[in-house]
Amino acid sequence: MILRGRVWKFGDDVNTDVIIPIHYCTSGDPQEFGRHCMEGIDPDFPKKVKPGDIVVAKRNFGCGSSREPAPIAIKMAGISCVIAKSFARIFYRNAFNAGLPILECEDAPDAIEEGHEIAVNLDTGEIQDLHLGRSFQAKPIPPFMQDLLREGGLMNHLAKQLNLRKVAG
Repeated sequence: MILRGRVWKFGDDVNTDVIIPIHYCTSGDPQEFGRHCMEGIDPDFPKKVKPGDIVVAKRNFGCGSSREPAPIAIKMAGISCVIAKSFARIFYRNAFNAGLPILECEDAPDAIEEGHEIAVNLDTGEIQDLHLGRSFQAKPIPPFMQDLLREGGLMNHLAKQLNLRKVAG
């Protein structure tokens, strides 16, 4: 699967409190999460972001609390993918559980600038900056995690597995 979008750039240590402020987490409405995504850094971000856009950040993206709505907020805002040098471990797993593609790449966040258009091949991990004409290689996503993404997250994956067992059984 190849994703293509405009880049929104963030630095180090983007924590879950700025991805989705706590007072919005009580609604339980994923659409509401998306309407307030990244407000802690840029209050106008939800109004500016377009479906398919891509977030590129430095180190330790998603640090802080283990807030599950954080990757959901990003996905519901229309962000198709997050690329960072590194992710907080809990955020990493929560993102895949929510069906949000994320890629770790050491070099791309230093070179890619906000507003650039990039193409991301989730199968191979290749990131192409179409503005610079450069390619970067992210760590490949393990096949079982790719399955989670293709199926829209952990809950969809489990539902599919349970339905297959019912049919086979």
